[in-house]
Amino acid sequence: MAHRPPDPADPEAGAVPGTALADHLRAQATEFLRALRLHREGGAGAEPVDAVRALRRSARRISGSLHTFRPLLDPAWSESVRPELSWLSGTLALEQAYAARLERLLLALHRLSGTPVLPAQAPGPAPSGATEPGKLAVGAAKAGALLERQLTLARTRAHSTALRALGGSRFHALADTVALLASEVPLAPGAAGAHLRPLAAAAEERLSAAVSALPLVTAGHPYNAEALVHGLSPDPAPHPQDAPWHQVRLLLRLHRYAREVLHADLMDVRLTAAGQALDRHRDAAEAATAAAEAARTPRIAPATAYALGVLHADQRHEVEAARFAFQQSWQKQTVGTP
Repeated sequence: MAHRPPDPADPEAGAVPGTALADHLRAQATEFLRALRLHREGGAGAEPVDAVRALRRSARRISGSLHTFRPLLDPAWSESVRPELSWLSGTLALEQAYAARLERLLLALHRLSGTPVLPAQAPGPAPSGATEPGKLAVGAAKAGALLERQLTLARTRAHSTALRALGGSRFHALADTVALLASEVPLAPGAAGAHLRPLAAAAEERLSAAVSALPLVTAGHPYNAEALVHGLSPDPAPHPQDAPWHQVRLLLRLHRYAREVLHADLMDVRLTAAGQALDRHRDAAEAATAAAEAARTPRIAPATAYALGVLHADQRHEVEAARFAFQQSWQKQTVGTP
């Protein structure tokens, strides 16, 4: 995605003043306060989960703008608010993440074994190519029950943590700060007349550099044995292959948010597709880690451990598929860029 000179006929060309950043931050702060009101009303017009999701959405966008355009903002204010927004977004994300991870793993167990591990949500019959379905079916039910216990407990704890956070003084102080932001944005001196494009271009270049460093050749392989061996080792550390991909996902998000500041009504479907592939990569990687952690549970039956090992391998295959999908999407993105 090479940087290109401005084209007067291009809707993305031309200077964008710092006042556009102020307008964007005020709009996101207003969305944050609206979501907070819906949450406090307890579902009047929106489910609590929708209100929490909207809180996270606005917090991420405000934080991303403070990161990309920080030279144009009051530095002391920006550096004090951004960590608080990241804390809130991360805290509120955990409960839904655990729920989605459990559903993903149980559905995968059903698909692999053909057994109704999740009766209420089980899809149709398993594909004919399932891995040793008879042997796998023996341990699938117990593997599913183990995952359900572990991830439901984690989800319950995350829910309690989120409730404490939303009722605590730290969140109230952040909400007060965002309320002030909705009316007055603390820009740095001279920032109102500054141009936003150079800072947005810098975010794009950081993304391009990070993508260039990815092992895209490895991502083209359908079977990555190194990933499987590491995941089932006694070492519970995150998989070392995943970190650069997670970093690209964050940089892509910052790039998208910067584009929203410059072009509020212009959506790039190619960037959206690339982001969706990286979201799938993150979800599959975390699901594989959860399966591996469950397989390390002491004194589980061999059939249960076998089912969890097959599940882990399946999710690592999903990781590789998501990497390949991102590779294809990114190539279309770079080819489509003049």
